[in-house]
Amino acid sequence: MAELKSTTVLAVKHNGMVAIGADGQATMNNYVAKSNVKKIRKLMDGKVVTGFAGSTADAFTLLDRFDEKLNAYGGNMKRAAIELAKDWRTDRYLRRLESMLIAINKEEVLIISGTGDVLEPDHEVAAIGSGAMYAQSAALALKKHAPHLTAEDMVREALHIAADICIYTNHNLVVEKIG
Repeated sequence: MAELKSTTVLAVKHNGMVAIGADGQATMNNYVAKSNVKKIRKLMDGKVVTGFAGSTADAFTLLDRFDEKLNAYGGNMKRAAIELAKDWRTDRYLRRLESMLIAINKEEVLIISGTGDVLEPDHEVAAIGSGAMYAQSAALALKKHAPHLTAEDMVREALHIAADICIYTNHNLVVEKIG
């Protein structure tokens, strides 16, 4: 099976708005397998928006479980994320899944991993995937030096910067905002 490398997902909370975006590239070995993958999903009628990096099938399984947890805990995103991370780490089937998630609502930005982590990122900027460090660095610089930009503008610009640098990231962006 070919190794799947893909994606940059970025979320920024700024001035009362939260935005999340992702590029559309999926790469298998040394070629682009698809250039317009949709890696952003709305849950709970758009009150929670997620982005994923890693195996697509694994991510969809985790997103289904996260949606179940959100419904079970009345939309409490942090509680649902913690319960998902516990299951992900301890369940024999789930712990084999190779993906990461970012989840946002109008108050929070969370990174959820299969190692049991639920992280609230510093400076309200979260990034996952191959181009994560490029996008995160760009977003942090934009928050510091261009505070007049919206969260959505920061996500778009930072993802474009990442796409200029990371070969696993392209300029076909999907961006959603809450707030």
